[in-house]
Amino acid sequence: MQERSPYQDKVIKRYYDNRSDIMKQKLSELTTDLYLAEGKKRLQIWKRITLALTNLGIDSDCIEHLTVSDNPTLLAEFLEKKVFKK
Repeated sequence: MQERSPYQDKVIKRYYDNRSDIMKQKLSELTTDLYLAEGKKRLQIWKRITLALTNLGIDSDCIEHLTVSDNPTLLAEFLEKKVFKK
């Protein structure tokens, strides 16, 4: 197996340094998609949202509450108050 180049190491380091910002951007996009989705596509989007929230360290009970409610407006309000606050 080949060793990584210094450039590759820097790219990987920057990814992990900015992982929370990447997850926040992904959650914004998924929330928009959730408003428009129906059926199986909606379930797939919720799975991706659950994974992104888990990666951000959000409590599993809170994630479960959001998922069970299946309410994009509730998700958007939660993200605005808890995730995107500065």
